[in-house]
Amino acid sequence: MATKTINADMLAKMFLAGAQNIEAKKEYINELNVFPVPDGDTGTNMSLTIMSAAKEVTALENPGMKELSKAISSGSLRGARGNSGVILSQLLRGFTKAIRDEQEINTEVLASACQRARDTAYKAVMKPKEGTILTVASGIAEKAAEMALVTEDMEEFIPAVISHAAEVLEKTPEMLPVLKEAGVVDSGGQGLLEVIKGAYDAFLGKEVDVSVITPAAGAVRVKTSEGDTADIKFGYCTEFIILTEKEFTEDMERDFKAYLSSIGDSIVCVADDDVVKIHVHTNDPGLAIQRALTYGQLSRMKIDNMREEHEEKLIRDAQKIAKEQEAKEQAAKEKKVSAPAKSIGFIAVSIGAGMNEIFKELGADYIIEGGQTMNPSTEDMLNAIEQVNAESIFILPNNKNIVLAANQAKALVEDKNIIVIPTKTIPQGITAIINFMPDADAASNEETMLDEIKNVKSGQVTYAVRDTHIDDKEIHEGDIMGIGDNGILAVGRDIEETTKEMLRKLVDEDSELISLYYGEEVTEEKAQSLTKELGKLYPDVDIDVHSGGQPIYYYVLAVE
Repeated sequence: MATKTINADMLAKMFLAGAQNIEAKKEYINELNVFPVPDGDTGTNMSLTIMSAAKEVTALENPGMKELSKAISSGSLRGARGNSGVILSQLLRGFTKAIRDEQEINTEVLASACQRARDTAYKAVMKPKEGTILTVASGIAEKAAEMALVTEDMEEFIPAVISHAAEVLEKTPEMLPVLKEAGVVDSGGQGLLEVIKGAYDAFLGKEVDVSVITPAAGAVRVKTSEGDTADIKFGYCTEFIILTEKEFTEDMERDFKAYLSSIGDSIVCVADDDVVKIHVHTNDPGLAIQRALTYGQLSRMKIDNMREEHEEKLIRDAQKIAKEQEAKEQAAKEKKVSAPAKSIGFIAVSIGAGMNEIFKELGADYIIEGGQTMNPSTEDMLNAIEQVNAESIFILPNNKNIVLAANQAKALVEDKNIIVIPTKTIPQGITAIINFMPDADAASNEETMLDEIKNVKSGQVTYAVRDTHIDDKEIHEGDIMGIGDNGILAVGRDIEETTKEMLRKLVDEDSELISLYYGEEVTEEKAQSLTKELGKLYPDVDIDVHSGGQPIYYYVLAVE
């Protein structure tokens, strides 16, 4: 029998199953990243993004399409991390806009939603590239439009769209040479495919474990699902005292314990002269009481429903979390108000004690911990903006994978002037804030910063996590890589030698300064030794060395 529509209840199940599927496949998706760096995180970013929305959905009780759409859109927008996560959030935003006013979704509405999802995501990206998640989204929209003309049956429509999406994904290496060279399909496109595959599993009625998706912080669910109490095998805590009418022998005690064990657990049976204390967890207290009456009269009987108590505890815990969250938010607001108002403020994304301190000394009002190892979310950006008491706020993402999230946060703020300087590396961010002119207005400073970051050549030294071939270089797991602004510049087995090889490609006759920031795995002695060698190699160039304390990257450097 054909299934022609999807209601809100089914869509919620499909969405949660899609979220759970990408969460399960995130490491596989991470491994598809072109650059074999330790922080290849497309799968992680997409999973965290959709899980943020999934938590909002699980906090709802029997939502209609409008409430469900709002939870998916808002949760994913605020939880979006990295370029892939932001694009996924925009796909979900467009999709939900097309369905929010519907009671049920048919193939025509579903096709329209897929097209709106594609259009919304393309608009969010400044320079869309084919061979990416956008291409797969476009393929989904095109096939959905085609199928809506030939069938009303979801059981025919959905698998056809998934099959076509997989075909488009397989063609992405032909559209992006870097994918072909690395021998992988686009990781973002793979992530999107996993979402819709998971959703289809739920549509088919497959059991999907979504119990790991916890409701959003502060949400108090009045009803508790069966899964919340499933671990309570015996539901009634039963206690009473037997006033024995004859001697309660060891044989009687042994027999009664054996009987209680057959109907429950957590058994206590303590006999003292003519009084016997009983405690048992069982699903049928009457059976325990009935047998006990054969030994004498009963006193101090007490029966508690443990499942009910457990649910009440969950509600109390949720209310406590909500109050704690409210108190934190209030404290944050009070802290923000107490900070003096200023015309211009700075937010910088950074990681490592040394890097953080550098930005603070240069005037950053708020540091968002993150960057290469964990891309901050749009929500993180919004929280930071809330903390800075300034009319205009500059955001320095300092990572190409964070710029979109910063711009998304900017679009959600109405009461402050947010300016995103698209710094793609820490050195660019440092150059931008160094060139801030306190006496100039925000527009003039923006123009200056955008000009100055163009003069910075950045380099990062890390290790390869897998074998690959990219930028005409054969790379093996464990190799040391020197990565420039536009690709891998050097590959070797030694950290310092690879760093020097990379610098040979960055330093030219116009170079005046090399800034070297050493990471948490590099000693000061090693860094100073490398600095001396560089001084001999480039006697006409000033060299600064700083402790960055950053993880994963042995050295981060700038040539200006």
